[in-house]
Amino acid sequence: MTLKTAPTFNTIDQRDNSINLEKYRGQKVLLYFYPKDMTSGCTTEALGFQDLYEEFKKLNTEILAVSKDSKESHQKFCEKNSLTFPLLVDTDGHIVKLYDVWKEKSMYGRKYMGIARESFLIDENGMIIKHWDKVKPATHPKEVLDYIQSL
Repeated sequence: MTLKTAPTFNTIDQRDNSINLEKYRGQKVLLYFYPKDMTSGCTTEALGFQDLYEEFKKLNTEILAVSKDSKESHQKFCEKNSLTFPLLVDTDGHIVKLYDVWKEKSMYGRKYMGIARESFLIDENGMIIKHWDKVKPATHPKEVLDYIQSL
């Protein structure tokens, strides 16, 4: 895999904290994209990452989750599921477009545009060192943790 610099961005999270990818230099970042708050697959994936969050922190890795949902939607999603990692607000789709995860999808034969379930592992220097696409929500959090532990 050719290393690529992770596109930087500025946004807020569910707590109205300012988030800039640059502020995470010196630690790894798992940037994961998910379609929508409060849906079954997205909830499964988020709970998986939450269950392993302390393990990621021990490995100097922050988890940042991105969808096009509003801050208020993210707040409800976090409250309902006791999520403590940042959920980034991207209502205009800027971050989604930077990482090229706005793609044609298909459900029950109907084609539509939406966020692809993909993740990017960014190293301490801001380089993308791993990209996962077509991830399975139930197993992806452990898959990522295992990968980071193998580094």
